[in-house]
Amino acid sequence: MYEPIRTKSVHSTMAGTSDFPHRTREEELDIQLASHLAALLAVTDELRAQAPSTDLDTAAEGLARQVARLRGGTPPARATTTGPTRSAALHRRAHALAGRALVVAASRADTAAAILAAERMDAHAAALAADTLAATA
Repeated sequence: MYEPIRTKSVHSTMAGTSDFPHRTREEELDIQLASHLAALLAVTDELRAQAPSTDLDTAAEGLARQVARLRGGTPPARATTTGPTRSAALHRRAHALAGRALVVAASRADTAAAILAAERMDAHAAALAADTLAATA
């Protein structure tokens, strides 16, 4: 009643026939987290150029250490100033990047990176609140 399948299925897996290396989920999360933290470091460097502070210096050092750890010891490229930018826009961008880093750090159970990202979210939220108060006063 049924004919046997005479050809290979088009739905068969390609396991073992790949020409390129695949990364594990853990490696992909490391790459994502390092990218988010590196972007946050770039924004932090821009903020430091506009208004130097010890808090931002400490944050930049911590971010650089985490990025280097995730990249196997390779230090991150540091940003140079790009010209005048509103600090509120930079704080919003940094807050969003820290949030993304927090999500990835939590999914890979990286406590150190999650704590750092949460601290940066709090710091940038506070800076945004201060900017809003200063603008309305």
